[in-house]
Amino acid sequence: MTPRSGTLTTASILDARIAGSFRHRFWQELLRNSAQFPIANLLLEVLMEGWGIVLAPDLYALAAAAAVQAWVLTRVGERHPVYRFAGNLVGPASYTVVEASLEGAAFFAAPNHVAYWCFGLALGLVQFGESIAAARVAALLTVLEQVVRASILFVVYVLFEVLTSERPFSWREFAADRSHVFIALATLILGITSGLEARAARAYLSLLRGTSTQLKRYSEWLLGADLLQRVIRDPQALSLARRDRSVLFMDIRGFTGWSERCPPEVVVQALNAYYGAAEPILRGHGAIKLKFSADEVLAVFETPSQALASATALRDAAHAALSGWNLLAGIGLHVGAVVEGVLGSEGVKTYDVIGDTVNTAKRIESAAAGGEVLVSAPLLQRVEGPVAVGPRRDVVAKGKQAPLQVYPVLMGACRARPGQLPR
Repeated sequence: MTPRSGTLTTASILDARIAGSFRHRFWQELLRNSAQFPIANLLLEVLMEGWGIVLAPDLYALAAAAAVQAWVLTRVGERHPVYRFAGNLVGPASYTVVEASLEGAAFFAAPNHVAYWCFGLALGLVQFGESIAAARVAALLTVLEQVVRASILFVVYVLFEVLTSERPFSWREFAADRSHVFIALATLILGITSGLEARAARAYLSLLRGTSTQLKRYSEWLLGADLLQRVIRDPQALSLARRDRSVLFMDIRGFTGWSERCPPEVVVQALNAYYGAAEPILRGHGAIKLKFSADEVLAVFETPSQALASATALRDAAHAALSGWNLLAGIGLHVGAVVEGVLGSEGVKTYDVIGDTVNTAKRIESAAAGGEVLVSAPLLQRVEGPVAVGPRRDVVAKGKQAPLQVYPVLMGACRARPGQLPR
């Protein structure tokens, strides 16, 4: 029995919310990085050539280059620092390929086109350094990155002066104008302050993501991955409701007496081995709810077939895990109606299943010998396919008016089919 088909798909929901969806990260990459120089360059060309450029292919080539770069960096930019560096050159390269095919060698004579490549290289190198540098150096590079970004507007402003000036451009004359000095200093200060804010925001975001990852792990321990994904998609999914469930109990035989004779460290070692063997099997067979309590294991399944497949695998796994301590575990299964959901007080709540089905499954497990799997007649009748079982056994259970009809699950050839139970 394999996990339900939706499990692998929904498992990415919470991870996507922590890391950010692809769409969210794409727009963030586009607006914060890839589109910044193209937007400034577009403004430059509009001022120089008028709004008629909107009908020219330059605009669409520039927009497409920014979008392609953002897509590439969103897809592979976090995999390796080299990808981050190379990804920042995708925009200039895409734009160059398209425009050079239309304009020829004249494309390379435009200083704003050269500037696009320069900023792509500069940002790529800085981001590469941020990825590989120590924390303090990375913090300084984050500030430098924002200074580079802020300088885009200043550089484009200088290019506008160069391209529209009727006289040869002179840096001395340009610097002599105090308004130009003001713009240069304002750009530098804006870059530094933006860099400090970006560094603080990244540190805070990293803390939030780390905390979210820890909370996700703790929540999965309490609820299980499947239930956690359900409640993330629908907060009402864990509301108390009556459902049909298959319940499995497993318990180590003679555990109390054995634990009294052993040091607590040995008991913990045995239990960890026991839990470690049980968990992957239960999750692998689609258990909705897992609960470990001392030597007792509780698991809840949607279908009897999942529960039975899990029980037969658990029998061998528990035997292997406990053999070093000469211990065996018994397993009991039952199916029926339960009330399932979150219950508790205002300050303490837990997800659990309540009902006679749970109590009956526990009584059946108590009647199982070490290394034995006992299933109730109702569960066996609802299992898909033949099952190898032994003769029926009547179990007198505390609190039950009539004996419980149970069957030991055997290994080997088919002994019974649904509706054809041995007497």
